[in-house]
Amino acid sequence: MHQLSAIAVFCGSNTGGSSVYASGAAELGASFAASRIKLVYGGTHKGLMGVLADALLEGQGHAHGVITQRLYAKGHLHPRLQEHEVVATMRERKGRMAELSDAFIALPGGIGTLEEFMEVWTLNQLGEIQKPLGLFNVNGFFDPFMAFIDHMITERFLPPAHRHSIVVESEPQRLLEGLKHYQPTDVPKWLPSP
Repeated sequence: MHQLSAIAVFCGSNTGGSSVYASGAAELGASFAASRIKLVYGGTHKGLMGVLADALLEGQGHAHGVITQRLYAKGHLHPRLQEHEVVATMRERKGRMAELSDAFIALPGGIGTLEEFMEVWTLNQLGEIQKPLGLFNVNGFFDPFMAFIDHMITERFLPPAHRHSIVVESEPQRLLEGLKHYQPTDVPKWLPSP
């Protein structure tokens, strides 16, 4: 079983088109606080990131923000974090978040959220890290994404076992439990030619 003392969360700097996304982010933040899991995230007060951090802090949880100099200069740093770091680039930000975390979760978001999640999934696939990762599937947001992953499998660009190397849940406690019991796949990424 994995020890989850700190989890990096990737999520939108917007709140999305439905209040259900903010409600989901708040639920996850409250679950982190109740479970005494430190939140590691992009450090801003914007969008779902701000909602997540606010809920965690209201529950007496601990947050560590990692923000780029550019966003910090724009005044985007959440003012109530217990810890924060300012780094030069997004690349440094992602690397530092990975160092600080025992696992990763993506909430609904845009291209940055997806890129961050795909990077850590790729690093797991290549064996450069072995940390649990999951999708918090609020309002079925990631259903089309998982359908695309299934298409990759059908078209023989991804072994089927790799689909199950991420935890996909729509309820925070089930997601956290899935991450605790995460089993990395040992199936190589390379498929034989047909």
